[in-house]
Amino acid sequence: MLKQRWAQRTRPVAPSIAYGLKSFDHIWAADGSVLEALFRKLDSLKDVPVGQLAGKICTVIELGSQLPVEMWFHEDSKAHDCQFLDDLFSLAQNASKVLLVLDRGFYDFEWWRRLMEHSVAFIILGKSNLSYRVVNTLSESYGLTDEIIEVGTLASGPFQLRLISIRKGKGTYRYLTSVLDPHVLPPYVVADLYARRWRIEDAFHLVKRLLGLSYLWTGSLNGLQLQIWATWIMYAVLFDLSDAVADAVQLPLDRISPEMVWRGLYHFNTAYNKGIATDPIVYLAAPENRDLSVIKSLRKPLKILDLSPFPDDRNKPLTQLKNT
Repeated sequence: MLKQRWAQRTRPVAPSIAYGLKSFDHIWAADGSVLEALFRKLDSLKDVPVGQLAGKICTVIELGSQLPVEMWFHEDSKAHDCQFLDDLFSLAQNASKVLLVLDRGFYDFEWWRRLMEHSVAFIILGKSNLSYRVVNTLSESYGLTDEIIEVGTLASGPFQLRLISIRKGKGTYRYLTSVLDPHVLPPYVVADLYARRWRIEDAFHLVKRLLGLSYLWTGSLNGLQLQIWATWIMYAVLFDLSDAVADAVQLPLDRISPEMVWRGLYHFNTAYNKGIATDPIVYLAAPENRDLSVIKSLRKPLKILDLSPFPDDRNKPLTQLKNT
């Protein structure tokens, strides 16, 4: 229901998300996060060692709406992200036209092969020691190289991926994707989508620090899972409200601060009790309430995303290249 409401709204959507949704029904980011230490103030937790962590969660969110899709819990706080590979594979396999934007914890050749065999696409950051053979060069210029490469082991056999190398400042970022056609995902769209993977780190920060998941009061497995699920449900409601505010002011969701929307509800409640406000969306979007800082200020001017399948920046001035 929340995803349907997001799709029905008319506020602007990030260009890379809009482009990706032409070919994919879902663009998901996945990552794992260790839960905080259990509090020991309850009698049932007095014998728990000091600093014992509550476990680890792996969460999948939609990169467009930033709504949670699925979450898994593992009691072992030291569990590697690879412990969730089968869960994530099953989720993606049973959905239609999925593009996964993955953390390096999901760096596994055999698992990538399974995804590709079931038509699940992915983007991940390439490692510097990646061994590969170039099959074809799609684009090559000052700041960009887009290549079809062959990777794999002798035991498993080779398979093809796309390697996109983009110069940024003094460094080079290397992105791997199973989408070999640059018309489906142009190189700079791949880079921008991967940059948006950070939204899941923001999600972990919000559920822990703002919504209280860093305070785990129960030691029972059932109670812990109930707190985790309840917190993520509140996160989903908060982002639905934030997106409704974005729609009201016709700005992208990225320009709305969920934290200030959350804190602004206190002021709305005060105004509601005084009889001067009835709708939280109208209240938070009202020009006279901009001092609530619900709308983020722009620190840098927005850059125009290059959507070309075969970018060519060889003719651009050097000063312009350094700024892209």
